[in-house]
Amino acid sequence: MKLLEGKVAVVTGAARGIGRSIALKLAENGADIAFTDIALNDTTAQLENELAAFGVKAKGYASNAANFADADKTVEAIVAEFGRLDVLVNNAGITRDTLLMRMSEEQWDLVINVNLKSVFNMTKAAQKTMLKQRSGSIINMSSVVGVSGNAGQSNYSASKAGIIGFTKSIAKELGSRNIRSNAIAPGFIITEMTGQLPEDVKAEWIKGIPLKRGGTPEDVADVTLFLASDLSSYVSGQVINVCGGMNT
Repeated sequence: MKLLEGKVAVVTGAARGIGRSIALKLAENGADIAFTDIALNDTTAQLENELAAFGVKAKGYASNAANFADADKTVEAIVAEFGRLDVLVNNAGITRDTLLMRMSEEQWDLVINVNLKSVFNMTKAAQKTMLKQRSGSIINMSSVVGVSGNAGQSNYSASKAGIIGFTKSIAKELGSRNIRSNAIAPGFIITEMTGQLPEDVKAEWIKGIPLKRGGTPEDVADVTLFLASDLSSYVSGQVINVCGGMNT
């Protein structure tokens, strides 16, 4: 039996990168997948087909997770379509990196809304179904910079640190209903975005990583699978660094 057979997972920001790998990994292990992105296009249609190829139900939803009403409406539509909600992966996120002296209010607000408020919006909407089921796993994508901070990323670091505090609080609030809440803190992960960095910048990053390599989206997806499945049934309120030992 596959680890997630019979379960329904929701993954936000799944069109590419880490979110895409997570959706595919959960589908490979038997979960029906509802995924969201800011808009549906050829990329999301291709992902829908790739997910369905695993023999699971898969559907993409155009949704702005940073908007409270939109998030609530989307989760309602997902539950109506899929019948339940077992796993929520809050993965949607953006960066607007710059030094504080140059950072605009708009850059601050945008990152906080997309990265942190979206986690509140989606979790609040999903908990209604999970409370009725008396089960669920909430997995929030933080970052090593949410743990240790990083110059030029005060907005991003603040949003990811906020996710950690939120995750731990929700674990304490919902634990009595058999609902678990955990965070993943990826380090330097090779995605489309980081892949465009100059080679010397990537080499400098990798020098500070004990495992001497950047991570892959699949590395993060594997840990997500663990937290989504019953293999982690006694794990809640934790932050798991996926960083090759960088944040040690």
